Amino acid sequence: MRNDIKALRKAAGLRQEDLANRCDVSRQTIIAIENNQYDPSLSLAIHLARELETTVEELFHLD
Repeated sequence: MRNDIKALRKAAGLRQEDLANRCDVSRQTIIAIENNQYDPSLSLAIHLARELETTVEELFHLD
């Protein structure tokens, strides 16, 4: 599963650390998700989408 987190995070002017703090996860978790090395839980995916002002469906894409 790929995602648009990095592009949306940068467009929002957020650092990885900022997004991690807002979602109550580590920066390493954000890095792993952005690099498609980790698929987040549903609750984290929803939280990420809300923080990036989008939907889960638009944030994550099945390959």
